[in-house]
Amino acid sequence: MLRVAIPYGVLSSQQMRMLAHIARTYDRGYGHFTTRCNVQFNWVRLNEAPDILAELATVQMHAIQTSGNCIRNITCDAFAGVAEDEVFDPRPYCEIARQWSTLAPEFMFLPRKFKIAFAGGTEDRAAIRFYDIGVRAKVSKDGKRGFEVFVGGGMGRTPLLGQSVKDFLPGNELLNYFEAILRVYNRYGRRDNKYKARIKILVKDLTLEGFSSELEAEWAYLRGGPNTIPDETISAMEELFAPPTYNEFETSNPNSDSPATTNRQFARWVSRSVSPHRHPNYGIVTLSLKKTGIPPGDATATQMDVIADLAERFSFGEVRVTHEQNLVLPHVPRKYLFELWTIAASQGLATPNIGLLTDVVCCPGGDFCSLANAKSIPIAESIQQRFEDLDYLFDLGPLELNISGCVNSCGHHHLGHIGILGVDKNNEEWYQITLGGREGNNSSIGKVIGPSFAARDVPDVIEKIIGVYVANRHDEEIFIDTFIRIGVEPFKFAVYGVKHGTAN
Repeated sequence: MLRVAIPYGVLSSQQMRMLAHIARTYDRGYGHFTTRCNVQFNWVRLNEAPDILAELATVQMHAIQTSGNCIRNITCDAFAGVAEDEVFDPRPYCEIARQWSTLAPEFMFLPRKFKIAFAGGTEDRAAIRFYDIGVRAKVSKDGKRGFEVFVGGGMGRTPLLGQSVKDFLPGNELLNYFEAILRVYNRYGRRDNKYKARIKILVKDLTLEGFSSELEAEWAYLRGGPNTIPDETISAMEELFAPPTYNEFETSNPNSDSPATTNRQFARWVSRSVSPHRHPNYGIVTLSLKKTGIPPGDATATQMDVIADLAERFSFGEVRVTHEQNLVLPHVPRKYLFELWTIAASQGLATPNIGLLTDVVCCPGGDFCSLANAKSIPIAESIQQRFEDLDYLFDLGPLELNISGCVNSCGHHHLGHIGILGVDKNNEEWYQITLGGREGNNSSIGKVIGPSFAARDVPDVIEKIIGVYVANRHDEEIFIDTFIRIGVEPFKFAVYGVKHGTAN
């Protein structure tokens, strides 16, 4: 498998076409977009890897630090720079951090892999509390830009939420503070046991207060030092991420997506796939990679070429990758939505299920990964087939379901409202169910509800869980809110027929 980095999830149309070329020339005609906003090619030949890397380099792409005990691909809010609720665009800081962290000798041999995420809005769309370091854009009372810093989050076999270690960090000090965190981690992180080597374990063992004390002492040496980011550097980087010129459409009718009132299929797509843009005449379009029967996150070479065309025609040549394994066109004039939808639908990219039950987040699982305990893709497909009725899906409302094939949690099952984890039970594939996970400002980790299930039983179990929700929800109440209100016991009873289940 070859994993290609997509820093902070941003792609140009030219880069997307290169990924299509790689898929068509060196793989089996498709690529897999991951929860880490990278793309993976599962069938490359080892002797052709140098040729692939050489071709990627022609469009400024690479596979550096996509594996290993180093700082991995830095991720970001997929709506950065265009969201209505944005405090400020974090991408300039993402790029500064990317340049600083790439091939930095001090951080190439960390105790374990290390992941950083940025959020720029009042709502966290980057799941920052599930990362080793997560930062959220903030503005101080005197108008200075900076970040709230969370540390010690992560999934895997010991899921933990990141804790706020700095309420406001001036933006100029970002790299100094990151370096201080990494130095403490390098010094005290476990190297004798890879299962306890992540920074989340160190923060838990030292306690937040103990870790913070070590961190502040280290930062005292670094603060104001050579890695302090000058205002001029920040301004220059912000210029690179300046928004496109929207003037051409300033006089357009913001309600020009009028076919939504007459075409039911288009209306459904708009309601699920088009998000508000900071410019009233534009929309943020999410292209679904979750058509039933297709592994979640997969895109064919033909689809990638079409997406590149759509980006150039409707979105200033820009594409974003989300950690939910979909793709975003961030700058679409609303008057062109119907035309875009027509093309996207013809290519299987307009399933109107964004944020609904069948918008399944799923790792490649046992079909492709040697670490997996169980297959993920067939489970995703069986659930999508069971709940393919769009009327029913829309009635259920927002509901996030995530599947991982092993405890490494590449499918982020811990943060799904419903999570599914593949486990090895007597050399057979079984599946644990978790409920209550949630990302965003009120992040929580899903809890195992009881013993695991055989693959054939999983769709029935999900249907029973949904039945409890439907029977108990209040008007307009989404699944996670009903779960929080009534607790886990009604769901356990529906699934197991007893009051309590015992987790395997």
